[in-house]
Amino acid sequence: MIVSVLAVGKARNLQRPIEEYERKAGRYWRLSVEEVRQTRGRDARVVQEGEAELLGKRLDSRFRLVALTRTGHAYSSRQLARWLEELQVGSVPGVHFLIGGAFGLAAGLISRADLALSLSSLTLPHELARLVLAEQLYRAGTILRNEPYHKGAE
Repeated sequence: MIVSVLAVGKARNLQRPIEEYERKAGRYWRLSVEEVRQTRGRDARVVQEGEAELLGKRLDSRFRLVALTRTGHAYSSRQLARWLEELQVGSVPGVHFLIGGAFGLAAGLISRADLALSLSSLTLPHELARLVLAEQLYRAGTILRNEPYHKGAE
């Protein structure tokens, strides 16, 4: 199964740790990471729609869609690992994780998503969200293979 991360904006300040966790996650998943350019502007809706158009061009209609948003469902690491495992077992060809820019994802993308997922109820910069997601994808892989990285009870 392909795990695709589609992110608005480039990884700059956190590039090294992001790349490190993406490399580690790549041991467990066929990981694909693409960045789309940020849309400039002050009108949140206009910016979100511009970024949604760029993200939409990269979506595979056969893949499940996960919109990362602070108002989404809060999964534990084990719940995320189990959800990914269910997709694999169900022969789903892939899953797209969408990370929005400064104004977040457009409402249309969130409503299209199979899952709205919250990494935190706090607002996170897109780079930090990408780092947390990469680490959680790595953690999910270790959980599913019963490797010792994950120490949490749930």
